[in-house]
Amino acid sequence: MAEEKFDAVVVGAGPAGSIAAYTMASKGMKVALIERGEFPGAKNLFGGALFRDPLDQIFPEFWKEAPLERAVIEQDFWLLGKDSVSKFGYRNEKYKQANTWTALRVNFDKWLAGKAEQAGAVPVYETVVTELLKEDGKVVGVRTDRDDGDLYADVVIIADGVNSLLAKSLLIHREWQPDEVSLAVKEIIALPRQTIEDRFNLDAGEGTSIEFIGETFGMVGVGFLYTNKESLSLGIGIMVNDLKKKRIKPYEVLDGLKEHPMIRRLIQGGEVKEYSGHLIPEGGFTSMPTLAGDGWMICGDAAQMVNAVTMEGTNLAMQSGQLAGETAVAAKERGDFTVHTLSQYPQAIRNSVIGKDLKKFKGLHGLMEDKAAEVLFGQVPESVNEALYNLFLSDGQPKKDKQKEIMRSLRQTVGGNLGAVRLAMKGWRAMNG
Repeated sequence: MAEEKFDAVVVGAGPAGSIAAYTMASKGMKVALIERGEFPGAKNLFGGALFRDPLDQIFPEFWKEAPLERAVIEQDFWLLGKDSVSKFGYRNEKYKQANTWTALRVNFDKWLAGKAEQAGAVPVYETVVTELLKEDGKVVGVRTDRDDGDLYADVVIIADGVNSLLAKSLLIHREWQPDEVSLAVKEIIALPRQTIEDRFNLDAGEGTSIEFIGETFGMVGVGFLYTNKESLSLGIGIMVNDLKKKRIKPYEVLDGLKEHPMIRRLIQGGEVKEYSGHLIPEGGFTSMPTLAGDGWMICGDAAQMVNAVTMEGTNLAMQSGQLAGETAVAAKERGDFTVHTLSQYPQAIRNSVIGKDLKKFKGLHGLMEDKAAEVLFGQVPESVNEALYNLFLSDGQPKKDKQKEIMRSLRQTVGGNLGAVRLAMKGWRAMNG
């Protein structure tokens, strides 16, 4: 690959990078899209849910052509006890029209990068960017592992994931702390289409998403189960600091969940086709690095743009890629790729749903300190299930007496009335920034 000059180089062909490349290429910019994997999506992982916005703003009615799995018409939240479950859910047939879908990244990412290629972006796959090229402190391109692999550009958009080596080289990305990332493990479990639809009470093309807490050895973690066309996506994400403290492997948690009677019934007879693991940035608003400088911008997971509360990451990555791409287009029109112009990007992030939502939930980590995490993710799910068991148990005891016992037990779980107040206050702060 001979030395070549581009308007922009995008590092990483995940959702953030592909959208950035498409946004710039569709406006006539000369763009190189670099991906270290054999193809886009080869090394990427997410739970499995894809939201309508912001992709619909970029590709109107994209669901008519994108390789999606099922339209999610039911969203459930489970509290797991040892051999029980308390459920809260919502189902609406209207969601089948256009709201949320399940997807597989290996298919979706290829489609999305293909859109960038169709717009004119030059694909450079199976290529590792080893360092950023600089002149007088300004980023002017990238060096790759190919022979004669230097690519020069007016701007480099960094979208190389949670462990961004390029961001570290800029000294904006320190090593993430164990309480800022979770380790997610996931299995793709093959099941016949009709079996899935029968077990989850679905019609053809309809899907269900289930998120659950509990049965994670008291560690901060959220599990998920999504229905695909002919498979289920089952996984769990656990905070790295908890895994380190308890010396538990994440696959051990997942294996335990697979034996839970409520989950075992849903995956029974399935065949594991894929197992994968991935770090998920969860530091949120307070962990976001500097987003732009002379000749560069950073977006997606590399910039900690994940909402751990609502389990949103892919849609935030795509929106950040769009905003970075639009900023680059404006910079080209001005002929200025210094931080003076590129600083429009972090301002756009702050004014967008990304910045507003991440700021709203920036107090989340305060809720996970001390015993609060063990209470919320360990004791509360079990206590709620035990309370409901006793409430509905037919044993001749008056319901009034049962209700008193249940309230006393729940208060004890959270440390009495004062503990409940403290926990509620922490929760309020976490949910209201």
